[in-house]
Amino acid sequence: MKFAFRELGMKSNREPTAEINCQQQIDRYTTFHGIDCAGNARRVMEFIENNAMTDGDAHPFLAYFLAKRTPRSGPAPDDLFLIHSNLNQIRELFEESGNAQALELLFQLEEECC
Repeated sequence: MKFAFRELGMKSNREPTAEINCQQQIDRYTTFHGIDCAGNARRVMEFIENNAMTDGDAHPFLAYFLAKRTPRSGPAPDDLFLIHSNLNQIRELFEESGNAQALELLFQLEEECC
């Protein structure tokens, strides 16, 4: 049975974000079609990697997080799963670095994909 909140008259309160280049309003409760979860997760990972290059050993979480990305055994988690599992730590990392663009993208990823 296909169910859509719009049929009940509910609207998404998510506004398109100009900085992230969203051209249309997307409601994940209706469909994931048009949401680039993997691409946005990859972009968040790029922000994390940039923080790692800049901060180095200043943030113990970075070494832990990046090591989980390439485990010694077993399958490597995909970027979306890894980000979803560490949302609060990643948010704190971006807040401490003052990276508003990374925070906005993380928020969008959390709202649309997690």
